[in-house]
Amino acid sequence: MVYKLKLEELNRIDIETFKQTEKIPLVVVLDNIRSMHNVGATFRTADAFLIQKIILCGITPQPPHREIHKAALGATESVDWSHEADINVTINDLKSLGFEILGIEQTSKSVMISDFMIDKTKKYAVILGNEVEGISDEALPNVDTFLEIPQLGTKHSLNVSVCGGIVMWEFAKAQK
Repeated sequence: MVYKLKLEELNRIDIETFKQTEKIPLVVVLDNIRSMHNVGATFRTADAFLIQKIILCGITPQPPHREIHKAALGATESVDWSHEADINVTINDLKSLGFEILGIEQTSKSVMISDFMIDKTKKYAVILGNEVEGISDEALPNVDTFLEIPQLGTKHSLNVSVCGGIVMWEFAKAQK
């Protein structure tokens, strides 16, 4: 007989254990995200895949907030995060720490994510842009590589938290 597992059967780690657990060397940068749901969902996915950190830039809403918490389900307590008003300060700081900067954006120079070879010896930061405008124009010249998620239907974009989930999963798979 098949049955759904109860929470206690999932054997999830607690927040303190999560904090001590080795993370995937990936930082997620949210650039001027408007929706608190997208922010919360990104936190929840970052927790699921042991992402190193989230950096909230520009107008991106910050915890604590009830609407973020509804989607994050407590992940704002487990995942490290910070806020920086200027996306380029974030990019420069990450580059100085040895991160390769990846923009998740459809550009004239995008590489399909399925064709991008993730190097397990490198540290990466992925920028997810605003729901309407994408990555800030002033940040584009500072991005090392642009990755695009293939889409086969009629729509030209994915929801930013869905996009983030796909990208985080790709990096989690590559770490195995």
